[in-house]
This record gives sequence, structure tokens and C-alpha cells, in this order.
Amino acid sequence: MTAPLAVVSGGTRGIGLAFSTRLVALGHRVVGLYHSDEEAARQAHAKLGDTFWPVRLDVADAADVERVTARIVAEHGGPTVLVNNAGRNIDRPLLEMSTEDWDRVLGTNLDGPFYLTRALAPAMLAQAGAGPGSVIVNVGATTGIRPRLNGVNYCASKAGLLQLTKCLALELAPRIRVNCLIPGMTWTDELVGRFNLDDPQARAAVLTEIPQGRIASTDDIADALEFLVGAGSAYLTGQKLIVDGGQFMW
Repeated sequence: MTAPLAVVSGGTRGIGLAFSTRLVALGHRVVGLYHSDEEAARQAHAKLGDTFWPVRLDVADAADVERVTARIVAEHGGPTVLVNNAGRNIDRPLLEMSTEDWDRVLGTNLDGPFYLTRALAPAMLAQAGAGPGSVIVNVGATTGIRPRLNGVNYCASKAGLLQLTKCLALELAPRIRVNCLIPGMTWTDELVGRFNLDDPQARAAVLTEIPQGRIASTDDIADALEFLVGAGSAYLTGQKLIVDGGQFMW
């Protein structure tokens, strides 16, 4: 029997790479979508082997999504798992934010999950009809619930993703479950640089806000993904799962 297929956007770096790694370990074939970092894609393939295929795709480009996903389905079959993980962050104060800053963030973070889901849902429904069902996991952010300064584009995109999750869960039920996984502070190169986590004082200040007393590893977030794609969450759809060590308790 052919192993099930998973598609992970932003699947070659950071949390996305942890998702791809976990799905391979669970017995999936995985297509890891990436935008531009060829070296990270090469390293991910070298790490994960022949059941992982990095594929270049601009999730914000509807035509590119249609073209590339059609090729994926033709070559590998329909997926049973879609993880909409690709994200972009461009911080500016409102009065300094350009239309391009707005469009680039919304294009990746909100248009991308819509385009990918629209393109792959028919094949996922076909797969679900022959088995236990398919799963979509949208990767959100705590700032989709709690706003922050200088991030109106990012916050709006992630808030929209929460509502997109609920709408998709209604429309695609019962054959496809759709949930939103919201990571808290997670140890990735991007977060380390952004919050200066290599500095002990800066890290200590962050830790005072987290009841669990540590910053999440990417494996912590992958544990949550494993739950959402597994049989243990078979009655869970249209929900948000916040994995933040208790930092916000929303």
C-alpha cells in the first residue's frame, strides 16, 4: 500500500521542517513547499531522504499554486494532509506601511492557505472518500488573537486565518477536518533573531511571561501537529489549538 501523502507549505525550514520531519516519521510521503531558499530545501531533502520532495512554489500566486499542485497530484496522488504553514512578517508602523508591505504579508499568510486549500481540496475529498478522512492544519499566530504594535498586516492576516479555518471546517465536513495550530514563542532562527533570545537577559524577560518556564522547541509544536493529524483528534474540527506554555491562556 502506498504511504499517505502530506503537503507542507514552508516545509523546509524552522517549524515547517519539524512538521515535515514528523510526518515522514509517521509514515507519510511529504511534499515540502518552499519559496526561495534552495539551500534549505536541499538540506531538508538530504536529511529526510527519498520520501520527502522539496517543491518550489509562491503560495501568494494563484496561477503558480494551480500549476504546481496539479503537478503534485499527477505525480504523487492526492494528499490526506495539508499543512498551511508558510508565513511572512514585515513589521512597520501603520503610517509607514506601504501597500506592498500589506499585500505581501496578506498574500502569503491568508491568500496562500486559501489558494492551496482550493486547489487541493478536490483531491483530498477523493482521498477521504476512500479512507478515514483528510486533515488540513492552518498554522496561526498568537497575534491573530492579541494585537501588537507595528504589525497590523501580520495580525490581520492571522486573525483572518482563524475565520478561514472555521469556514473551511463547515464547508469540507465531514470528510476533511480543518483546525488551526497556534504556536507560542518557539526556538527558531527567526524568533531568536527577532527577540534577541541569544542574550540571557532578553531570554529571561521572555521566560517570566511563560508559566512552563521555557521556550518551545519545534518538536513541541510538531507534537501538536501529530495530534491534529491523528485518530485521537477525529472529532475535532474548526478549532484552534494554542501551544504556548500557558503564556496567554486564551
